[in-house]
Amino acid sequence: MLNTSLYDNSTSTGGQRVRPLWYHYPECVVAPQPFVFYFVVKVFNLVVGTPGNIFVIWQIASKKKNTSTSDVFFFNLAVLDAYFCLMTPIELVNRLELGDEKIWIFQRFAYGVKDLAPLFLVCICVDRYMAVVHPVFFSSYQETITRICICVLIWIFIMPYSIIKGIWGIMSVSGIFGGVILFAFGVMVYCNISVIWVLRHSMAGKEKMHPVKKRAFKMVLKNLGIIAFNYLPPVAFMPFVSYYTYFEYRCQISISVFSIMDLSCSIEPLLFISKMEGLFGMWCKKKASETPDEVKV
Repeated sequence: MLNTSLYDNSTSTGGQRVRPLWYHYPECVVAPQPFVFYFVVKVFNLVVGTPGNIFVIWQIASKKKNTSTSDVFFFNLAVLDAYFCLMTPIELVNRLELGDEKIWIFQRFAYGVKDLAPLFLVCICVDRYMAVVHPVFFSSYQETITRICICVLIWIFIMPYSIIKGIWGIMSVSGIFGGVILFAFGVMVYCNISVIWVLRHSMAGKEKMHPVKKRAFKMVLKNLGIIAFNYLPPVAFMPFVSYYTYFEYRCQISISVFSIMDLSCSIEPLLFISKMEGLFGMWCKKKASETPDEVKV
């Protein structure tokens, strides 16, 4: 919950007081760099993430054929990230000027929505895992309605979580957030490593990997790198919260870690724009055309 005794380390310019970026925590006046980084990320997401996610939404919504099984997950993820990016101007004005508690509720709600974005990434990773590792089973369950139902269940989880965080503050859902991040990171890493292993194993005894498999292999490596960059910091940070001093936690670690996580709003659209779906579609069609006896599960 927003601290009501806000620190006003302000300066006077023409009779107007200007709050520093770190005004919520007076101890942080000696370490402004993480807060500057935080606001740079915010502006970057607004400039890059907003059009990127809107482009993904438009691309998926305008598709009439050649749709991918993961498109519904990408669509929901893009909607979520676009909303979070569009909240940036409101947050900057409120954080730097207004300090209105009612607006803070909406800000925390937006962060609650963003907190659970990894659940859609989990769905994308599991979808690809099933397509590559268990292609016969995957080919039997490609109905869009199943994936829509999964998205509805995720939103049913997201909405009350975000409302609780908005009204009662960050600490009211910190345990749930930690559990979701650890779960999501573990599943995503397992799925991507499994896909990499299958693609590598499929070229055993061959001098060269098939071009489609080679491109898919490189894309999965990039996907794993993005996941590690955005979500490994909070996973590595959370178990040791009790060991940090208040200054280290508030002024250096937490603000930096969650700024990196927020960068996913601009990076995640690249998962769609990089045409991973086309590569995996070719791979899935090839595997699904094989007879059950030929498929290695």
